[in-house]
Amino acid sequence: MTELEQFLRGRIWLKDFVPFAKEEVDAAIASGKVIMKKGITENNSCARCLEKSPSKIISFQCAKCQGRCLYCRHCIKMGRISSCTELISWAAPSPKLQTPHSFSWNGVLTEAQKRASEEVLESLSQNLSHLVYAVCGAGKTELLFPPIAKALEQGQRVCIAAPRTDVILELSPRLKAVFPDTIIHTLFGGAPAESGFANLVIATTHQLCRFENAFDLIVVDEADAFPYSYDPALERAVLKAKTTEAPIVYVSATPSARLLKQVPNQSRIFKRFHGHPLPVPQFKPLWNYKKAFSRNKIPHLLKVWIHDKLTKKEPFLLFLPTVELIEQVTPLFQNLDANIEAVHASDPHRKEKVLKLRKGEIPGLLTSTILERGITIPNVQVAVVGADEAIFNASALIQIAGRVGRSSGFPAGEVIFFHNGLVKEMDKAKRQILFYNKGGFS
Repeated sequence: MTELEQFLRGRIWLKDFVPFAKEEVDAAIASGKVIMKKGITENNSCARCLEKSPSKIISFQCAKCQGRCLYCRHCIKMGRISSCTELISWAAPSPKLQTPHSFSWNGVLTEAQKRASEEVLESLSQNLSHLVYAVCGAGKTELLFPPIAKALEQGQRVCIAAPRTDVILELSPRLKAVFPDTIIHTLFGGAPAESGFANLVIATTHQLCRFENAFDLIVVDEADAFPYSYDPALERAVLKAKTTEAPIVYVSATPSARLLKQVPNQSRIFKRFHGHPLPVPQFKPLWNYKKAFSRNKIPHLLKVWIHDKLTKKEPFLLFLPTVELIEQVTPLFQNLDANIEAVHASDPHRKEKVLKLRKGEIPGLLTSTILERGITIPNVQVAVVGADEAIFNASALIQIAGRVGRSSGFPAGEVIFFHNGLVKEMDKAKRQILFYNKGGFS
């Protein structure tokens, strides 16, 4: 397999930005091995992200072709697609690679995990999609190892996609350790280039816009998470990236009603792998906390909670409703301990900061909802400031609570919802966690 084929197979790419010599690409096009298509189709749809809304396919005066062009606003961050843009993909037949794949995992699945794993395998054997509905800490990733191994053994190409970069960064080293002989690519915005043909791709759902008819199996992890659950284009990207008959395995601790109805084949696990119950959140009032912060004061109850974690040397995550508030109050918390740090979606160092917390190099992190899922830190304690704010819906609160007690060495811990008044979403989250702890019985 040539390097150009390795790169383009299953991909749809901007011709002007393909990392190969123009002469090599042109020769492949002339021989019919590579096909070319316009960026905006005749029915005014983006060929990459399939967007066709008139509000997002916009007319402009194009400097490249010196005429009126349409361009796609929806996927512009991945490079502008316009009417005169040329997209290329590999067209020549490519046999399935019978590459040996070792499966290096010495863990043991619980009975619930084993049953769910076998149910997934049964669905996949019939090319049927499957939903794994399992609580935070149930060991969803581990139960997927056997189905992924089976697919790789059969020469299938597999993709594990998730809406959040943080989830991808958490999954990548785990899967590379389990499948050490498999070429694995990890794709997210700003990811370094990787060579070879990847039999296993770990990617954000945004990156699947760049694939077409590529994967024989797609796993969508955190299928309920923003932005996948709110952006139809990401769902279209997943469907475009898979082969016609390829099944999809959806994985979620908080699946939407639509997903529960849409996928009939399901496995449900309402117990964590270590058998201990999910920590139940406590509600504590934090009246007028914004006013206190504006006066450069940390509300008393919150200050007591932080002092307690610092004294006990327990790592903590403190969730706040807005980036502006995080930036405003970070200096106040650093007065308590200069090593406390803050993260949010646009922080380029959030991966390093999470690693510091995991290693015990910092005592805690102030964070936005960016860390509500996809992060496991032993003995971490969690509090939410402004749990009554709209950004913290029931699903988000359940996921946040799910950061606590995930380790068998530390199966319990504190989850505090500090609020300025009780709201339905807080009650809904607590009721759902209690429902899980009863084994799914009311």
